[in-house]
Amino acid sequence: MITTDLTRRDVAALIDHTLLKPEATRADAEATVAEAADLGVYAVCLSPSMLPINTGALKTCVVAGFPSGKHHSLVKASEARLAAESGADEIDMVIDVGAAIAGNFDEVFADVLIVREAIGDQVVLKVIIESAALLEFAGPDTVSEVSRRAAQAGATFVKTSTGFHPSGGASVEAVALMRAAVSDRVGVKASGGIRTAEFAADLIAAGATRLGLSASRAVLEGFPD
Repeated sequence: MITTDLTRRDVAALIDHTLLKPEATRADAEATVAEAADLGVYAVCLSPSMLPINTGALKTCVVAGFPSGKHHSLVKASEARLAAESGADEIDMVIDVGAAIAGNFDEVFADVLIVREAIGDQVVLKVIIESAALLEFAGPDTVSEVSRRAAQAGATFVKTSTGFHPSGGASVEAVALMRAAVSDRVGVKASGGIRTAEFAADLIAAGATRLGLSASRAVLEGFPD
């Protein structure tokens, strides 16, 4: 148990309990929803093929352009729109990471804007920038600029990672850069490789306002009631 002012309930309210494994079945998705409800988290994040699915009082989040981000923007937009029409409250889209690394920030802006326009203003849009890859191949200024452009294009949140990129997942450095780059009206979602309460608390302290976790139960057990 870590020493923190954060309670288990505080942290649960920030969690998107996540199942995005390619081998996941509908039974697995339903079990994930049941576990999310038992844990009292905010949302469940699933692959779009799992829709429609009854998530009860939980918010329903699905991914688009996942995990590579190399889909055409119109394909991402169509996938996001279909998901919203099928019951998704939130969309987590992946940018074209290569465009960001090359410094083509207008392309990143347009990619996000096209998806935002496809789903309207009522659906939460989280933009996955693969921060670990950007830090490895381009540097911190690119993380900051991509975050700014995503926010300008209508992102509700900027999000660190898919959890599938070999460069890695969330980091305190990336979250701090992303938080500094966007206004207080834009959230920061830390996702990828978060398996302990200590790391989750560090990410929240750095500015994360949402956590994408598959190990939600183990993380929450590290916080006091």
